[in-house]
Parts: sequence; C-alpha cells; structure tokens
Amino acid sequence: MRLAKLAVIAVALIGGIATAQKPVAAPSPAPAVVAATAPAPAGAHELTGADVSTWLDGYLPYALHNGDIAGAVVTVVKDGQVIAARGYGYADMAKRRPVDPAATLFRPGSTSKLVTWTAVMQQVEEGKIDLDQDINTYIDFKIPARNGKPVTMRQIMTHTGGFEEVLKNIIFYDPKINTSLETYLKRWVPTRIFDAGTTPDYSNWATALAGYVVQRVSGVPFDDYVERRIFAPLGMQHSSFRQPLPKTLQPLMSTGYDQASLPAKGYEFVGPAPAGSLSSSGLDMARFMIAHLDNGRGILKPETAAMMHNSPLDRVNPMSLIPPLNRMELGFFETNINGREVIAHLGDTNHFHTSLHLFMADHVGFYVSFNSAGREGAAHVVRGQLFQDFADRYFPSTGRDGRVDAKTAAEHARMMVGHWEVSRRSVSNFINILNLVGQVDITVDDTGRLVVPALKGPGGAVIVWDEIAPFVWRDHNGHDRLAAKVVDGKVVRWSFDLISPFMVYDRVPAIRSAGWLLPALYASLAALLLTVLYWPVSWLIRRRYAAPIAVTGQALKAYRATRIMALLVLAVLGGWMAAITVLFGDISMLTASADTLLWFLQISGAIIFVGMVGIAAWNAWLTWRDGRGWARKIWSVIVLGAGLIVLYTASAYSLLAMTVNY
Repeated sequence: MRLAKLAVIAVALIGGIATAQKPVAAPSPAPAVVAATAPAPAGAHELTGADVSTWLDGYLPYALHNGDIAGAVVTVVKDGQVIAARGYGYADMAKRRPVDPAATLFRPGSTSKLVTWTAVMQQVEEGKIDLDQDINTYIDFKIPARNGKPVTMRQIMTHTGGFEEVLKNIIFYDPKINTSLETYLKRWVPTRIFDAGTTPDYSNWATALAGYVVQRVSGVPFDDYVERRIFAPLGMQHSSFRQPLPKTLQPLMSTGYDQASLPAKGYEFVGPAPAGSLSSSGLDMARFMIAHLDNGRGILKPETAAMMHNSPLDRVNPMSLIPPLNRMELGFFETNINGREVIAHLGDTNHFHTSLHLFMADHVGFYVSFNSAGREGAAHVVRGQLFQDFADRYFPSTGRDGRVDAKTAAEHARMMVGHWEVSRRSVSNFINILNLVGQVDITVDDTGRLVVPALKGPGGAVIVWDEIAPFVWRDHNGHDRLAAKVVDGKVVRWSFDLISPFMVYDRVPAIRSAGWLLPALYASLAALLLTVLYWPVSWLIRRRYAAPIAVTGQALKAYRATRIMALLVLAVLGGWMAAITVLFGDISMLTASADTLLWFLQISGAIIFVGMVGIAAWNAWLTWRDGRGWARKIWSVIVLGAGLIVLYTASAYSLLAMTVNY
C-alpha cells in the first residue's frame, strides 16, 4: 500500500548481506522461458530472456547491497510467455534462504488490489454489480451521501469516492487484532471529504469495501472467491489473501525487514485485506500479468478486460483529471513512459515494496518486489528506477518535448507559488495535524524556474523542472511530468505522473496555511516557554535581593495561574509530539492499543487549551486595569495571543476531535 510513513528510517548498520547475492532462476515446472523474436526498434535492445536476465543480474545484486535490502524477485513476460524469472538475495537472512521466483512468497501490498478489481469486474460481467449504481445497493450498512451524491463502484475503482484516509489497524503484527472484513468495515465509516467523482483520493478502506461487495453479491467469502475464480483458473498455486497464511504456504513466506541488517519484526497483517493482504510468488504474478495482457484470458471476457484497461473518458468526471498526466483506469492506473501505453499498480507494506507494469501494445509485463524498505527507503528508489531503466533499455523514446519560452515559463512558475495540501488525507481526527506540517511549498528560483523542494530525484537532489507545454513541466533528468489545472486564470490544482492517478494537490485556504500559521505557532510556543521560564528566574532574583512580588490578591492568582497553564499547554503539546513520533515511527502502533493515550491527550487538551485562553484573558484584563508598566501589559497580550493560536491550531487540525477513529 501506498502508505505516508513519517519517521526517518534508521541509519543502516554495516553487515547484513555480506555474501554475494547470486540470482536464482525459476526451476521447472515453471512456465517456459522463451526468447522474443520480433526485431527491436532502432536504439533499443531486443527484449529476450537472455538479455533481460543478464541486465537484471548486473543491476540488482549491487542495488540490494548498496540499499541494505535483503531480497527481490523479478518476472518479465512477453507474448504470453515468461521470458525471465529471477530471485536475488535472501528470503530469510538468518537462514540464508535464497529467493526462489517460483515458490518464495512476497507481499505485493496494494498491488493486491488488481486481484480485487478483477473480482469486481467478474461480478460486473455476471450482472450482479452495476458500476454506476449507489454502492449502498450492495451492502448491509450505510455510506452517507455527500451533497446529495452517493458513491458508486466506478468511483471506488478510480479512487474518486471522496473518503478521507483511514490508518487505524492498517498494518499490525498481533494476530489478535485481526478481524473479519465485515467487522473491519463496520467499525467506522470514514468521512467523505470530497464530492464523488471530483477528486483523486486514494482509499484502502474503499477497496476493502469493494471486496466486501464481491463477497455479498457472490455469496462466497472473499478469500474463497479469489481462490476459486482467479487463482485456480490461472494456476496460481502459491497465492493467498488469507491471514495468517494456510499452513502449506507458511514455510514459503519471505521474511520482511526494515533493512537487511536489522532484525525482522514478523508477519504483517493487513486490516483492509482486499486492499493489500495478498501473498504470492513471482511466477504466480507472472501468470496474472499474462492473463491481463491476453485480454483477460481465463478470468475475464475480452470486452470486460478492455473496459478495465482503458476506461472510456466519457465515463470519467473531467474534474478528476489533469491532462496530460497519467490517470486511473478501472483499478489499474497509467504509468505511461516513452510514448508507450503502460497500466500498472504499485504496493507497499512496512517491509515489502512492489510494482507491476503492463506494456499493453507490446504485450510485455514487468513485475518486481522487494522484501525490505532498505536504508533510507532505498527500495522505493530502486523500484522506480528499475522500471524506468527497463523502459529506456527496451522501449526508448522516439519523441521530443517542446519548450515554453523563458518569459512565459517564469510567469507560469510564479502562478504556482504557494502552499498546497494533498488530497489523500484525514480531516476528522488527530491525523489532520499532519496536513499542517506536511503542506507542500512551491517557490521559484532566481531565474524564475519552478521549485518544489519536497520533490527530489533518485540522488536526493531537488528536481529541476522544464516547462514543455503551458503548465506542463518535465523532470530535466527524468521521465516524470508535473502539470497544473488553471481555472479563471488561477492555478487551482496540480500533480505529477507518479501519483496523479490517485492523488492531487489543492491550494490551502489562507486561514489554514502553514505559511503564516506555523511561524505564529512557533512564536506562540516560544512566548509560552519564556513565560514559564521567567517564573522561577524571577523568584530566584527576588529571593537574592529580598524583593517582594509586584502583585497581590487576584492579580497574583492570575499571574501564577497563567504560568501554570502555560506549562500545561507545553506539556500537552509535547505529549502530542511524542505520540505522533512513536505512532508514525511504526504504523503497526496505530491500533486500539493507542486509544487510551489519544483520549487522554484530546480531553486534557480541550480542558487546558481552553483554560489557557480564559486565564490568560483574565490575567491580561487585570494587568491593564491595575495600571502596570507597558512591558507587562504588552506581554500579557502576547501570552493571550499565544493561547489563542494554540487553541485555534488544535481546533482547526483536529487535536480536539474527541474520537479514536482514524
């Protein structure tokens, strides 16, 4: 699953994969490995089993070593045949068990969704699901309408249902937390934050809902359904959505790692199972790719597969698109490259990181999965570069980009300046605070060129963007495009190819912009801290010189209460910082085990933040009424302002939401 993991990945330890990572080829009785015979286009290498295997053998062992990644599996298919199936590194570091592409099971994360979407389309074929019918037709609980608009299966499959992000119980290690699909979904229906069909907003919860619909309309439990209707027809004998795995498959499961040099944490359970709980071998995924490349052979009718792979634009809300960027199909999303039509899906758990790409016109499929995140998230970089390098080697571009003149480009870049927030977010719970610290700031450099500091290339440098068409930019050193939507002469939305099918950035309303709110919050915290520190310092000075305190009576009570409340405000905010750091340092902590802490922080925050404002206002009133010096008067107002900023931030970003649903 494509999840936002906020903690910094630990610095890698020396060691781990010390011995050579010898590639493991698929043993018989694997599908036949054959060489392609069609001539390669000019400038391209011919895609044959021998060439791609040699290329992979030179590419991946070093990448795994350098990234502190334990193991990987790659399969390449063409014209209905597997032309390469390679295993690299280890499925188990402690036992030095190598990765076997035929038998070793990896967790493809959100790539699992392609199986779920295939199941949905089978039920569409049978007339049991209408893609444009209110989803409530098929379930036994209620998804509330938003602005009178219900959610449909088409919108769920294109991630435009408008649901906020759901993170609780997304991934965990304790089997006691694992529940049925029905229980998971009925625990909480997330808030819909966008009108249906208008905004790409990736949702694991909605995908799980689609799996539940399949279960209900077919009358077969989801795990049983995919085994009977997809895995069995395709001969995918080493694949399962079940958690834990069936006993026959458990010995084949690869261990997952944060880094190869760090201890393993155990088997990952995925709460929204149809969205990401698949375990599968590389060759089973090759079989799945072959079926989709061959018009759904064995699992879908050709016309159904065609609808799934190339959803008609007239059935897509244009508000959800930013041409010419990649878009969602029905479940698949585009990763077009070098002028080739490519549909795909990526997936991530804590430990496993996967991508599957289908070059539709070329009848080629490419699948890779890693069993470690690696040092500083190296698997993400290798995954992306491996696909791009594969495309450049075998399907190089023959086109050339245009270029916008420098004056116009500078004007367009200035129109992009500001703070932006991603559509995939939570708003009704404490996760909302990440939308403050996570806003993307766009600026321009001295030459007028667009600068997006948050977007970095494989080497870690900020991407240089060239405007190749009006409001369309290309990575100067890569393939990704960034494009903006302009309405009434103003830029209102933008995205880039890697995420554009399922996430976009919208301009942050001024009232919630980090551009002013974060500096104001930092200044407020500094004022509160100085207020707290001044208390003991002034006491020590008075004691040293035997000086009496300048206030008495009610003024003294207000003086002391203000400082006590300032200290409590800082303590609660410190608690929130610690909680968020711990919870997002390991998202498996986002379970009911954190509920007590979250309730305490929300309730104490409501009392203390409101109390701070009230007491600071009382203190300021007394300070001004009593005719104290201007320094004290001004500081009393500053402290009151600081309390108001903290209360506003906590309210606007849901630290006082009074819920443990998130």
